[in-house]
Amino acid sequence: MGDEKLISDVRLSSVVPATITGDDKVHEFTNMDLIMKLHYIKCLYFFKNDVVEGLDIHDLKNPMFQLLELYYHASGRIRRSGGGDDGGRPFIKCNDSGVRIVEAKCRNKTIDEWLAMIMNDASVNEELVYDQVLGPDLGFAPLVFIQFTWFKCGGMSIGLSWAHVLGDAFSASNFLNIWAQIMAGQLPPQFLNKPTITNKFINSPLLLSTVEKLPFSIKRVNPVGDHWKLTNTCKMQSHSFHITQKLLNQLIFKVCGTKVKPFDAICATVWKILAKVRKYSSEPNIVTIIRRDDKSCHRKTTEVSSNGQVISIIEANNVIVSEADTSKLAKLIAEKVVDETRVVEDLMKKENGTSDFVVYGANLTFVNLEEAKIYDLEVRGKKPIFASYNISGVGDEGVVLVLPGPKNLNGKEGGRIVNVILPEDQIEGLKNEMREA
Repeated sequence: MGDEKLISDVRLSSVVPATITGDDKVHEFTNMDLIMKLHYIKCLYFFKNDVVEGLDIHDLKNPMFQLLELYYHASGRIRRSGGGDDGGRPFIKCNDSGVRIVEAKCRNKTIDEWLAMIMNDASVNEELVYDQVLGPDLGFAPLVFIQFTWFKCGGMSIGLSWAHVLGDAFSASNFLNIWAQIMAGQLPPQFLNKPTITNKFINSPLLLSTVEKLPFSIKRVNPVGDHWKLTNTCKMQSHSFHITQKLLNQLIFKVCGTKVKPFDAICATVWKILAKVRKYSSEPNIVTIIRRDDKSCHRKTTEVSSNGQVISIIEANNVIVSEADTSKLAKLIAEKVVDETRVVEDLMKKENGTSDFVVYGANLTFVNLEEAKIYDLEVRGKKPIFASYNISGVGDEGVVLVLPGPKNLNGKEGGRIVNVILPEDQIEGLKNEMREA
């Protein structure tokens, strides 16, 4: 792309709740919220020009005033309680400071040209989702950025940057889906019975035996203070590839007949490939799996945000991953996961929510977002032609996200989108091995 400037005419503004939240309202983070505080969720949607023709920024911003009545904590700012050398446990003061709106233009590319471009370099999508980091002025930093970018063809992208401390990817998806419902004139049921309190830190009994050593699924990092940014020791790069439904069916059959789940087959394949790529450094014998908590599977689109993920690890004991049968790795993923969620939460409780950890990329991390309703976001009754989620603030071991692919014109399954963030020197090896696989 050379020195071509992709994005221009950037303007910033803010949106606040339609009604005043009140003076003394706070949102207390759970232990899981604070474990995720160095990570940020990036959501991106593309709509064709015939869908968004005639819409202006006021049409897009107006529903957000009402949306933030429900998500008033997302409009707040972070404070700390207590004090002391560690600064105290963070919480949100619900002071209606607002979420940030970004308007931008891409004058040189159509949406089709952009989508073709990301097949070679997915990192260009970072131009369409605001580069958000909380701090160093933590008390003034917005928790949410929403970027609307208009393309040369008249189409538009919507990019959401969502601080993971607010909730998981399903929560971020719900946030935008509710915004779209309000824009369509559909008042979500929760507005009829708005919550009067937000998350409360649950003072559950601490299982001391569970926190005698650091869980395998997380990595402690040096204190970041009020600048919630992870520093990598190598340059990280993103890449994206689409596994069509036909290829996915072939992959599943190749791995172990029809019994394996799509996510397990994809993870086993990528795990083995990356072990080959890293063979002369260190194979990833321990990997992390992050998935939706089964208890929250029935979370409705109108529920407010939370971090409801399950964090598990898999150890490939006495297995050379780069030489293992993919079916054996898939079986490990299906049957040998060790849930560390409670251990991780207890550790953060023990340390009063003030320590700093990395989850995504502490080990090679696989994230199951197959059930995320990313194609439920509708503008004027039309779904996006393409949608994608990613994570920023990823540790050096990298992350692999498995998402639903775009459905075809007949409404049939569109396979899976696989987004990876890895050390830059591993991307080419991954591409080459994927072509062979």
